[in-house]
Amino acid sequence: MSQFRAACIQNTASRDIAANIAWVCGRIDDAVAGGAEFIALPETVALIEPLNAQIPAATSSETDDVGLAAFRASASKHKVVILVGSQLISEQGKIYNRSFLLGREGEILARYNKLHMFDIELRNGESYFESEAIAAGDKAVMVTTEWGQLGLSICYDLRFGALYRALAQAGAEFITIPAAFTQTTGAAHWHTLVRARAIETGCFVLAPNQCGHHCDKRYSYGHSLIVDPWGEILADGGAEPGVIYADIDLAEVAKVRNRIPSLRNERAFTLERQ
Repeated sequence: MSQFRAACIQNTASRDIAANIAWVCGRIDDAVAGGAEFIALPETVALIEPLNAQIPAATSSETDDVGLAAFRASASKHKVVILVGSQLISEQGKIYNRSFLLGREGEILARYNKLHMFDIELRNGESYFESEAIAAGDKAVMVTTEWGQLGLSICYDLRFGALYRALAQAGAEFITIPAAFTQTTGAAHWHTLVRARAIETGCFVLAPNQCGHHCDKRYSYGHSLIVDPWGEILADGGAEPGVIYADIDLAEVAKVRNRIPSLRNERAFTLERQ
């Protein structure tokens, strides 16, 4: 079966972990009522902490993480698959920005540690140095689901097209890009980049994003997206918290890739300087 109803939840996380979890679990209930079998949550869905120095005190091991436990319970209760966009997880003296795919019994089917750290300074004075608190992952991850092959990524990974090309060449049919994309960079690039990743890979893309004012000077862009392999936007979450839906048929992936067979036409090359 290649068909399923997908949902993306868009939230405005704060420093209040318990409140964040309760709100998101309520929206998972709503998504299930809306017929969703696959529910994708944003990056750092249970906590936004803008101050790197305060992140260690706010993180837990995978075993003790209350958000992960709550989302596993929701998956088991509703018998749905949930993509936990990411949680900040302490492990062996490091902190990882880790995405989890949860099965219908709440079991962890896959883990992915964010590869690319968001270390930038914008012209308006905004700056983000994720690597000061978070350790980068070193593996791309693809997982076999009941519907097809899923490639995992997180937020800033979106700007590194080679990752998505590699996932598609390895057989990915749909890709998740949970994010907390900033207001500034989101307004400039979010829609273009998400659609580009879908078009160049011939994959469905589910990109749940955080939105609104979190705390201090931290704002996220919203506009969670579900995009088909042709680059058409099936659902857009706008600027406010909520849930979006789309009906997915992974059989469309092969049809689009046959129309434009760029994955088959790709050639190895060397770079020559002249």
